Formats: sequence, C-alpha cells, structure tokens
Amino acid sequence: MEPEDLDLLYKIENDQHLWNVGATNVPYSRYVLHDYIANASGDIYTDQQVRFIVENIKGQTVGVVDITNFDAKNCRAEVGIVIVSEYRHRGYGQLTLRQIADYSLRVLHLHQLYALIDADNSYSQQLFHKAGFQDTATIKDWLYDGRSYHDAVLMQIFF
Repeated sequence: MEPEDLDLLYKIENDQHLWNVGATNVPYSRYVLHDYIANASGDIYTDQQVRFIVENIKGQTVGVVDITNFDAKNCRAEVGIVIVSEYRHRGYGQLTLRQIADYSLRVLHLHQLYALIDADNSYSQQLFHKAGFQDTATIKDWLYDGRSYHDAVLMQIFF
C-alpha cells in the first residue's frame, strides 16, 4: 500500500454496509489508517498480514484484497476482498482471488486459503466458488450484526 491509497482505505474501512461482511464494526480515523500504511512492512512474516490494492489495466483502483490471520506453522491464511461498488460485476473479484491464490501458493508457499462468509451472502459465496474455493463447514452463530447472529460458511481452497 502507498500513502495515495489512504482515501480508498478510509472509504472502505468506514463503509458501514461492509461491516457485516467482515470483522470490522467500528470506524477508523485517517490517522490510524495513515499509521497503518506508514508502518506496515509488507512482510507477512513480520505483520502476520498483507494488504494489496487492486487495480485494473487502466491503473484505476478497483478494490482491496487482504491476507490475514497468517499461520506460518500450518501454512494457511484468511483472505478478504472488497471491490468498490462501481467496479463490481465486472470480473475483478474473481480474477483478484485467483491471483491472490497463485501468490499464496507460489510466493508464500501456503497449503490453503480460507474465508468465513455470512451464510446469507450468496453473492460472495458464488464469487469464491468461481475462484475455486469450496464450502467445507457451516459455523453456527459465528457473525453478529448488532441485532442477530448469523451462520458463517467456511470456504477453502487447497493447493
């Protein structure tokens, strides 16, 4: 990530519509996000995570993809993706997930990537299926949206 990515990161992290699809449920200040960008080493072994900006062939920023919860011992990590709303349904998500899977295998030497997706979020499940992920479990009452609990589908891709 570069300092120029601060506005996009601020927009994504503070979009309350996205809070129910991830672990975030509080807004982040520009200062905190600036500090994150400035201090992230870009080394997954140091930070236990890595975040990439997704660009199209025209150089336009279309989203963010994260590898988090990196577990070097067990050779796995969690993946999360956000494609900015005006760029959705154009194939960027599927292509990005395939590229991050290839990176995870060839560079990080992971055995698997996984995602926890709300069982009611059929769009995200379909996206991950198209990128080669498979449903492996349903976890009861895993996600809380402030009003009720939701089951999560554990989706994995193995290398």
